[in-house]
Amino acid sequence: MSSHLSKFFDPRTAPAVTSAGQMVPTVRQTRQMRLNFVLLLPPSEGKAEGGRPGTKWRPKSGTFGLKLGARRGEVAAALAAEGGGNAALLGVGGRHLKRAQAANRGVVGALTLPAAERYTGVVWEHLDLAGMTAAQRERALARIIVLSGLTGASLASDPVPDYRLKMGVRPPGFSGTLARWWRDAVSDAVNDYARGCIVIDLLPTEHRAAYSPDPFLDVDHVIVDLVTSNGRAGGHDAKAAKGRLARHLLLTTPMIASRKGLMTAIEKFSDGAFRVVTKVN
Repeated sequence: MSSHLSKFFDPRTAPAVTSAGQMVPTVRQTRQMRLNFVLLLPPSEGKAEGGRPGTKWRPKSGTFGLKLGARRGEVAAALAAEGGGNAALLGVGGRHLKRAQAANRGVVGALTLPAAERYTGVVWEHLDLAGMTAAQRERALARIIVLSGLTGASLASDPVPDYRLKMGVRPPGFSGTLARWWRDAVSDAVNDYARGCIVIDLLPTEHRAAYSPDPFLDVDHVIVDLVTSNGRAGGHDAKAAKGRLARHLLLTTPMIASRKGLMTAIEKFSDGAFRVVTKVN
């Protein structure tokens, strides 16, 4: 189990886990929470290895498995056919390349961890789910949706295998980038889940290309970026601030009923070197 979430899975307080490695809340329980917003977050290149004994990842695993399973299977098959992918596709070399190739060759049937535990990068570190109470974590798990090259979209509670695959790459046999290839299916899945909610988009450009709001559904899409004092994009340096912003929203706004109140909470966030800018679609 990864160290950054060692407190997260206290057996006395942690959400239950299915045989597939998925933590509750279930979709039905999630809807009962009357979500007012969901957060779109990126995965991280840094990932915990291994997984929970007895778990096996399948393309139809998790909350969005029925909608995205067929496409996940195509991605997994393409990776296996390419021996896990070459250095150009995976953007890594040396021992990291060998690990990534081994993981990618066998994603189907691989051990899983919940997405919230699998991803260990800067955004996730500063989101600090382990530092939340059990009730706060439960609400967070229902609100965080991760967009990734392998799964398309996953809740933070959904099972994810170890893998390496960016949204901005074009695998052999695909007509465009994975973000473009996933866009329609991911948008349908996310918009259906987020009916009646505000979708707070904290994605980088690469992943943002994989989602589009549906103008015919009751979904507001709010793009949130962190910029420097002179208005420049925060880029890599803003990852820690992005994690803290996500945490701020999850801890301070879950009970806010109005969209105006939620927008005010977003705009009031400050983090030293960065300020928040928003765009409502």
